Amino acid sequence: MDFGNKAHKLFLILTAVFVANAILAELIGVKIFALEDTLGVQPFNWNLFGQSGSLSFTAGTLLWPIVFVMTDVINEYFGRRGVRMISWLAVFLILYAFVFAFAAIALAPAGWWVKVGENQGVPDMQAAFAQIFGQGLWTIGGSVTAFLIGQLVDVGIFHAIRQRTGEKHIWLRATGSTLVSQLFDSLIVLYIAFVIGPQHWPVSLWLAVATVNYTYKVGAAIALTPLIYALRRVLDGWLGPALSDELKARAAAA
Repeated sequence: MDFGNKAHKLFLILTAVFVANAILAELIGVKIFALEDTLGVQPFNWNLFGQSGSLSFTAGTLLWPIVFVMTDVINEYFGRRGVRMISWLAVFLILYAFVFAFAAIALAPAGWWVKVGENQGVPDMQAAFAQIFGQGLWTIGGSVTAFLIGQLVDVGIFHAIRQRTGEKHIWLRATGSTLVSQLFDSLIVLYIAFVIGPQHWPVSLWLAVATVNYTYKVGAAIALTPLIYALRRVLDGWLGPALSDELKARAAAA
């Protein structure tokens, strides 16, 4: 059996899922949805730091929990080096995607295409395309910076817990690392995009919205913990005991 080939295949698959979800989350994150309306329930009307509002999130929250799970799985089998590598790769490819999104916006639209969506309530396709894909540079910068810092914090906390617990308590290192890393992520992305960015949010609004977003991410991380156990079981079976143990030992020691 080619152990090395299986390890390479696993890393390639995990990297592809991780990067694809990260890029898609950034691209669809321009849409803000109302959670209560989506679920058909009464507005929650939170009140924090003197601010109030409904539960509104970016559509990217559909995919970020998958990124959290992939981070923890890659941590388990490929350690700090693996997570850092795919995190930097994801940042590069996210920026790459936005460069070509802006390039596409700059292309002169075909005259017939601009009006092609009129019957569907979109009178100007070029304007709609530019509005959706042309996210502000402050938003892009905040999101990418928060993502990278969150990932680096996550891998550090994950391995600090692993060194103390060994192979036990997967839930503790997976959830614990997410609790800390997503606190950084939630605060940083909003601070860069909306506090020092052109909207100049007051500190109270920044803290309130960050708290709501952080609470959602923590809830999602806890809810998806069983998925990490399930994936580990599947991957251990596919890799076989020898290769699985070898990868985990190397990941813990790296």
